[in-house]
This record gives sequence, C-alpha cells and structure tokens, in this order.
Amino acid sequence: MEKHNADTISAKEKRKLNIHLMICKWCRMYKQKLEVLDKVLAKTFSEQKTEINESEIQDFKNKMIDKLNF
Repeated sequence: MEKHNADTISAKEKRKLNIHLMICKWCRMYKQKLEVLDKVLAKTFSEQKTEINESEIQDFKNKMIDKLNF
C-alpha cells in the first residue's frame, strides 16, 4: 500500500492489491487509516508551510499507527 500511495506501483501489483483488498478486511481498514493519516499530514504541513523529508513523515505515520493499536 505504501508503493500505491507513493505512485511507484506497477499495473500488475495494483491489480493484485485491489483483489487482495476485496478479500481482506484488515488491509482495507489499514488502507483507510493510511488515507486519513495522509490527509491529516497534508493539511497539517500545508498550514505550517514547513519543509519536511520523507523519513519524518514515515516516522510520524509509524507513531500514529502505534497509537491506533495497529
């Protein structure tokens, strides 16, 4: 899903992911949580006009996922 979010996923991988998401409710829930986190991050950092790097974003996501008991 991270590759999908980063637009580095191939067409074949995307098809496999979509099929998997139809079957696996846990991954669908994870995908929804990632989408919420991405929106919150985008809004937060666009308002602050702060430059951040990818590792800081990933660290923040990991901390949020831990707090969401994932």
